[in-house]
Amino acid sequence: MVIYQKNIRIGAKRRGFHLITREIETILPEIHHIKSGICQVFIQHTSASLTINENADPTVRQDFEYYFNKSVPENDPGYLHDDEGPDDMPAHIKSSLMGASVMIPIQNGRFALGMWQGIYLCEHRNHAGSRNLVITAWGI
Repeated sequence: MVIYQKNIRIGAKRRGFHLITREIETILPEIHHIKSGICQVFIQHTSASLTINENADPTVRQDFEYYFNKSVPENDPGYLHDDEGPDDMPAHIKSSLMGASVMIPIQNGRFALGMWQGIYLCEHRNHAGSRNLVITAWGI
């Protein structure tokens, strides 16, 4: 069994859902040595998240943003935590709903994603900075 781990910093992105599959594949070329294994991508933040979904039609990512903004609105008078502005608590809630990591199977040195699947960085803040990810791959 081999284990590879790298850290990556994704440059600041606007609020929304962004495909980062290629960036993940590029930072960890060692997966080509894994015949059968798993790759975990973990985000070290509480106001952004990760998920896997449609990689072809950008309107899917726009609809995700629309849905989450409607479901978890800003400026809700019930929120107590607003230290960093009206998008602060909604970003934490969205992050918890989406999750801090994704797992991708590795088969024959490649991610075993479906034809229309990609890894999303889900940015929930209006003015976020760069985001840190830890990428760990293991297998045989």
